[in-house]
Amino acid sequence: MNPPDWTAARLELRDLLVGAGWPSDTISDAELALHELIANAWLHAGNLAPFVVLTLRPNRLRVSVSDDSPDLLPDHPPSTLLSESGRGLHLVRALTHRFGTELRKQGKSVWFELDVVA
Repeated sequence: MNPPDWTAARLELRDLLVGAGWPSDTISDAELALHELIANAWLHAGNLAPFVVLTLRPNRLRVSVSDDSPDLLPDHPPSTLLSESGRGLHLVRALTHRFGTELRKQGKSVWFELDVVA
């Protein structure tokens, strides 16, 4: 199974943040964090088209990626330095100001928030 195409979500996010005047390094962090959440929805929940919600407030971005799996995310590091997976959520945590999960009626949402410094 091929990974999902996250181009539309990335472009929407980029256009939203560029239009709001956010710094390019913060936009890059947001894009990478979004990519990791979409990849996790595909890898761990088998979801080719997760539901993505972007919410922009004056100084805060919230990105939520929802899938149909009720399984919460594991919180453990990769087993070895050569492991092929297990670093994505640690990367999201490092790139963003807040990060978490929420159970839904069907599945879960994984979200992060970024603040922009005025």
